[in-house]
Amino acid sequence: MTKRWDPSLWASKVPFGLGEQRPNNYLEIWKAIRENSDNLSYALRILNHGVCDGCSLGTRGMRDWTLDEIHLCNIRLRLLRLNTMPAIDSTLLRDVSGLRGKSSTELRGLGRLAHPMVRRAGQKGFERVSWSAALDQVAASIKASSPERLGFYLTSRGVPNENYFAAQKAARAMGSNAIDNAARVCHSPSTVGLKGTVGVAATTCSYSDLIGTDVIVFVGSNVANNQPVMMKYLYHAKKEGAKIALVNPYREPGMMRYWVPSNFESAIFGTKITDRHFPINVGGDVPFLNGVLKHMIENGWVDQDFIEQHTVGFEDAAATVASQSWEELERRSGASRQDMLDLARMLGEARNAVLIWSMGVTQHEFGEDNVRAIINLGLTKGFVGRDKCGLMPVRGHSGVQGGAEMGAYSTVFPGGAPIDEANARRFSDLWGFKVPESKGMTAVEMIDAAHEGRLDVLVSSGGNYLEVLPDPEYVATALERVPMRVHMDIVLSSQMLLDPADTVVLLPAQTRYEMAGGVTETSTERRVIFSPEIPGPRIGEARPEWEVWVDLAKRVRPDLAEQVHYDSTAAIREDIARAIPSYDGIQHLAKEGDQFQYGGPHLAAGWKFPTADGKAHFSRIALPDMEVPEGHFVVTTRRGKQFNSMVHELEDALTGAAREAVMISAADAKRHGLANGDRVVLRSNLAEYHGRALIAPVQPGNLEIHWPEGEVLIDSRRRSPLSGIPDYNAIVSIERETAPEPAAV
Repeated sequence: MTKRWDPSLWASKVPFGLGEQRPNNYLEIWKAIRENSDNLSYALRILNHGVCDGCSLGTRGMRDWTLDEIHLCNIRLRLLRLNTMPAIDSTLLRDVSGLRGKSSTELRGLGRLAHPMVRRAGQKGFERVSWSAALDQVAASIKASSPERLGFYLTSRGVPNENYFAAQKAARAMGSNAIDNAARVCHSPSTVGLKGTVGVAATTCSYSDLIGTDVIVFVGSNVANNQPVMMKYLYHAKKEGAKIALVNPYREPGMMRYWVPSNFESAIFGTKITDRHFPINVGGDVPFLNGVLKHMIENGWVDQDFIEQHTVGFEDAAATVASQSWEELERRSGASRQDMLDLARMLGEARNAVLIWSMGVTQHEFGEDNVRAIINLGLTKGFVGRDKCGLMPVRGHSGVQGGAEMGAYSTVFPGGAPIDEANARRFSDLWGFKVPESKGMTAVEMIDAAHEGRLDVLVSSGGNYLEVLPDPEYVATALERVPMRVHMDIVLSSQMLLDPADTVVLLPAQTRYEMAGGVTETSTERRVIFSPEIPGPRIGEARPEWEVWVDLAKRVRPDLAEQVHYDSTAAIREDIARAIPSYDGIQHLAKEGDQFQYGGPHLAAGWKFPTADGKAHFSRIALPDMEVPEGHFVVTTRRGKQFNSMVHELEDALTGAAREAVMISAADAKRHGLANGDRVVLRSNLAEYHGRALIAPVQPGNLEIHWPEGEVLIDSRRRSPLSGIPDYNAIVSIERETAPEPAAV
């Protein structure tokens, strides 16, 4: 690996980027020290020995398996306090009226949940109860209901594989497949798209393939904000000669230039990351990518031998893009024919390439087609199943990859096995109880059922429906109609404070670092990593979530107590190995540093695709119907200085945007007579959003606002057809907000 400094890659000749709009990474370290000063030795043990509970890149302490360098990012530092803070003063929960005006950040800052608590209809707040009393009440509600009126949900925040697996088994022992997790609203279209085309449901390559490849293409993905450790990989990729392209409606500053704090050269002078930004409309991915494919075919920039020997469907895909005119592709994508040609040439001239995408691609009504369009490009030259190549849906959470693979998913069993009679029989035989044969409700369908009065019990382990799903007013109404609502978490969240229809139960959970016997997580590159228990303080009566799920199932089905019982996390890992063939090896993970990469460095290695016919499948992709009325915009929701819905700062250091910013192009601002800082109102068919204009390098005709604040504009009924992921975009009008008329005297 080249170590020589290269001034041509420097972002600035001014040392440490002084005067630049960028994160102050060293200040973040100081903030973390100050924030965790009351428990600093424990915090340092977590950082040095724990597997990161932030994004899904995966570490062993502060090192990984890609580079022999220190890894420590802002996200992990800001999440650290969740593990070191003391318990909340439970008397604050006796009357929740004083808590409702607090932000989620303020609620988290009150401390860890320490004891089971219950609030009933008509009560001002919660009262402390025993674990036994709390679980008995929940079990009684489940037994009084029926499986089709139950919903179980887990978030992906630091949740290990053991929790997911035990929870899904418990839910199925209680007769329901309605158990879902946060992967549903993140990357479910990626799973559908990959499984149907190349036969796998995860990233096909390793992070090390980024370093030494020719071209890296990011589509709708901003790893500078969401997976900062990857920026170090990109620094080394640039040093090795990789060209990086960004396909995105906004010219993300952090993706253009970045200062990697743990690399001396980059820390001082920064690094130019992206070589070429291709601006497109929000939702313009398919027409743009189809245009790139059309150019590659017309110019002969495809590997015909690979296509003929290892794929099917190319002729149909080629005919489809051939029938789409350049004028239509340009109009719908917002990009020029020349831009499409330029990216086609980059890929056409490359021997190797890695294609990366994230929620800017998946969170659309047509998310599956967006993913298939990327895969089509990857198949043109066999950019899969070999070194320095791959298809990578980069994950945001450390627990999200394993969630669905463990079977905590309403549409598949463990290992991604389809829910059908044959697989239900297999797991019934394996576990010793009858497993339901029909699909359960997805996360968003549970809220629909609650809104319609068809949900009696909702058990939510982590997460916050109120701040994750579109149309928060609809979600709040739905949650307040559920007779038994259970929230198991480490801290307070806003959804816990919603009034009970009958009963709300709060259950305190342990973090991954507190669990006896240690646990595992699965990273984006499919690496299953052991995270040991970290010695330190423990909070009140908080329990491992897997243990709570098992205890609940035993109360509901005492006849199955033996079948759902586990003595330890090691016993769960043994059960995982029996249930999921690809996870064979997890049963041997027992100490710090233990890990394995299921499937090896590359899935579909040697172009052996695990599909029915052994071939990769091109897709015919029609252009999505997304017409925008004259004078309107497409607005999309973005992240900024946050982890999922956990906002850390009111201003994004990468962009300079405040939470209320409405990012608008200079041309559109001029057309509407807007200047920086002007108060504006956006109107969708659902609601209004009030913010301030921020002129930014956004594709004209498009706006960007922060999530979750912007969810008020989003119609919860708009979802992708196969995976059921919500569309986190809306069509809106914009106008200057006028001051209210003075009251008559």
